[in-house]
Amino acid sequence: MRQIKVVALLLAVLLTALTPAVQAAQIVTVPEGNRNTQQPKVPGASVKRTRETKSTFDRKYEKVLELLQNDARLRGKIKTTAAQYGIDPLHIVGALVGEHTYNVDAYDRLQSYYIKAMAYATGGVTFSYNGMDVEEFVTLPQFDQCRQFSDSLRLWSCRETVWEKTFRGRKVGGRSYPNDRFSAVFFQPFYAGQTFGLGQLNPLTALEYSDMVNRTSGYAKLSAGNGDDVYAAIMNPDMSLAYVAASVRHSIDAYRTIAGFDISGNPGITATLYNVGNPDDRARVLAAKNAARKTKGLAPLYPQENYYGWLVNDKIEDLKPLF
Repeated sequence: MRQIKVVALLLAVLLTALTPAVQAAQIVTVPEGNRNTQQPKVPGASVKRTRETKSTFDRKYEKVLELLQNDARLRGKIKTTAAQYGIDPLHIVGALVGEHTYNVDAYDRLQSYYIKAMAYATGGVTFSYNGMDVEEFVTLPQFDQCRQFSDSLRLWSCRETVWEKTFRGRKVGGRSYPNDRFSAVFFQPFYAGQTFGLGQLNPLTALEYSDMVNRTSGYAKLSAGNGDDVYAAIMNPDMSLAYVAASVRHSIDAYRTIAGFDISGNPGITATLYNVGNPDDRARVLAAKNAARKTKGLAPLYPQENYYGWLVNDKIEDLKPLF
């Protein structure tokens, strides 16, 4: 009996030692480059916005590339921030390139972003809908399930999920709610459809990654009750880069732990996730699809880039020399 226990103990120790190696073997590395031979269709809203400014995507891309090439200070900030979050600087650059090619034109100088940030520092920013402050809104009983979370990412992600399942486009408690995203309804106090700053961040995204940025970069935690601080975070280039990096870091971690893919070597995939959001849900969907495919003896589906990420991978040889 004693010999059996010893053998069992030795086997347990051996299996424990092998576990990391076994887990590593199950992780599939996504190589560089695009899975799609042609760029996926660019949304009509982006085409319309660019046409209205009498510009083109090529022109906007060249403008943000010139900003990155000409501003050593900006490149230094990107490199330092990327190192803090353990990611390749190209992941941050990919997010910036995608945003400034398909959403807004880049400014010619980094200093312009600081000036713009000061213009928004007028005070009195609140996040609300039809007179209801978001902090009051999330105290409704439908959000009770989210109280278990103290980490900002899980807390606000839970609240976003509750919005989608319970409130979006529905009438609850005698009040009607728009059929739109949580961030669009409660977190756009200036005008609809806008993101801000160098990273073109949404206030809700900043709130989600507040704890990670606090731990990693040392910036103060954000509160939905203080909209001024949230806008300072997303408008100030120094702080904004930290939130971009945190978002990328989480996407990489989510796809590794949930879907079994290492996307850390493919900036086009992380740029795609920066653009579309909800990396955890998307990783779960991919994992479920591949589990079903495995039962049928089919090869796994790889994460795929959208139009935004496709551009980043397509232009990667322009971007690599920056660092």
